[in-house]
Amino acid sequence: MYCLKPGRSLVLASASPRRQEMLSRMGLEFRLAPAEVDESLLPGETADQAALRLAKAKARAAGSGPDEAVLAADTLVVLGSDIMGKPTDDAEAAAMLASLSGAEHQVVTGFCLRTGGAEHQGLGRTKVRFRSLSQGEIAAYVASGEPRGKAGAYAVQGLGAALVNQVSGSYTNVVGLPLAAVVELLLGQGIIEPLGERA
Repeated sequence: MYCLKPGRSLVLASASPRRQEMLSRMGLEFRLAPAEVDESLLPGETADQAALRLAKAKARAAGSGPDEAVLAADTLVVLGSDIMGKPTDDAEAAAMLASLSGAEHQVVTGFCLRTGGAEHQGLGRTKVRFRSLSQGEIAAYVASGEPRGKAGAYAVQGLGAALVNQVSGSYTNVVGLPLAAVVELLLGQGIIEPLGERA
């Protein structure tokens, strides 16, 4: 559907298979440069602030050439005043899922595009409501291994779809990248163009 403009190249500073798949499905070619940054939250930091800060840190940490545009993102799950990143173990994953059971939470994704010495940032926000889960369901889902490495300990595009009653807002944001906003930014910065537009 899209392609890189002549002379442009894109770097994805993420190890997330979901983000890779979304960009690939759009027809975009990119180089992977997963960035290792400390994802610990700062004292008093909001989810919005944290997601934007971490996305910027990942974009800056990725090695890039002078003509490369670097895209990075960070996703957090917010329940009330609790900010959830990726669970450290299965016990924490189970605790996260138990707290999300029967409740509405927000998924916040910050993204950053570094190009031409400039940084452009944006934020995706989606409301998600879980149905009430039994302890057995939570245990079975944790045992599947899917919660590992996922913000909030679930993957809406996988088995976790069975836990979700409602999604209000960008679905792809819950997967890990608010795709419409990111594509709009890439178009606006002259990184990509629709297929067939080139003369």
